[in-house]
Amino acid sequence: MIAFETKENYTFDDLLRIMEILRAPGGCMWDREQDHRSIRRNFIEETYEVIEAIDQEDLEHMKEELGDVLLQVVFHTEMEREKGNFDMDDVADGICKKLIYRHPHIFGDVKVSSSAEVLQNWDALKRVEKSQKTTTDSMESVARSLPQLIRAEKVQHKASKVGFDWADAAGALEKVREEVEELSRAVSGDGDPTEELGDLLFATVNVARFIKADPEEALERASDKFIRRFAQVERAVLGSGKTLEETSLAEMDALWDAAKREETK
Repeated sequence: MIAFETKENYTFDDLLRIMEILRAPGGCMWDREQDHRSIRRNFIEETYEVIEAIDQEDLEHMKEELGDVLLQVVFHTEMEREKGNFDMDDVADGICKKLIYRHPHIFGDVKVSSSAEVLQNWDALKRVEKSQKTTTDSMESVARSLPQLIRAEKVQHKASKVGFDWADAAGALEKVREEVEELSRAVSGDGDPTEELGDLLFATVNVARFIKADPEEALERASDKFIRRFAQVERAVLGSGKTLEETSLAEMDALWDAAKREETK
């Protein structure tokens, strides 16, 4: 039996101690077997669950999911503490120094008059901190592991800041039309369809920037709409005593159009 005091309420220090116990000899077999890569996906999934709680405006759920994300931070840090590389104090020290350095208008004598200036200073200081000498350096620093719509938007934003951009949304839309034509030709055998599809998606993200839409949110809404309308189609088919497999595409298309008309009334 591990010597650990049970309490009505625990603190961050208790969390560190619990993780240390789980990873120690005689601790949990599963926890001891893990490494950074084996729980990498867990970190991603827990982060998205926080996002879902935020979208649902569910504070209790958010509190729980933030705890799960915090567990991932502690888990990864404990692995390196065991090796003598760094511990949680080192992690905290790093982010504290970064925040102080990137807020010279708070912790220094820099004067700013708007949030836009704050962001400009942040970006400039980040480039110095990361030794990014060129715009290409800053583009390459965008994490490849990000959802690719977000990565594309970030890369495009960095190009835009140095003037490499369309003048307005019309130019970006024209590029989408061009990419649609190139994809069409590739699908017919003239070119690489996957490459051209990527170009089309990249061009579409450009349009999203100009209309100030979040491409991830836009695609989420489109997926939700598709599911909602498909559910109406399925209810109508099942209500007629048939299955989807027994229903022709033409019949389902007609039901889809009816669902669409009902939704847009």
